[in-house]
Amino acid sequence: MVTTTPPCRQSGCPISFSLDIFGDRWTLLVLRDLFINGKRRFQELRASDEKVASNILADRLRRLEADGIIVKTRDPEDGRKFLYTGTDKGLALLPVLLEIAAWGAVHDPDTAAPPDFAERFFADRAGVTAEYLDRLRQRTAE
Repeated sequence: MVTTTPPCRQSGCPISFSLDIFGDRWTLLVLRDLFINGKRRFQELRASDEKVASNILADRLRRLEADGIIVKTRDPEDGRKFLYTGTDKGLALLPVLLEIAAWGAVHDPDTAAPPDFAERFFADRAGVTAEYLDRLRQRTAE
């Protein structure tokens, strides 16, 4: 498998390794849109509130694909376009993303999260994570 992580790591720290892959703002937001918001197309990702530049979005998608976090396939509805889907390795990040989202929902006074999201998540992490995985699998099957 091809990886975009630096060949000479400064340490064997698993947090450092993880940050090399998804530790910048844009990568986490792309993962949020793919895994939590269910977006699958470049233009859907581009239309997010944060307004990531096209070149940055393309770069992050390439990196995530190279690291085996997502796969890119032709869109069956329009062969000129592509769909982005999480791999098993990528979907293993969903609980982490949900933890970050729940933390933010509790501590951000201007959160856009549904009012009961954090409470539901903290009461049943496994159940809420399973709900999101089921939604992703249904969207992928469509």
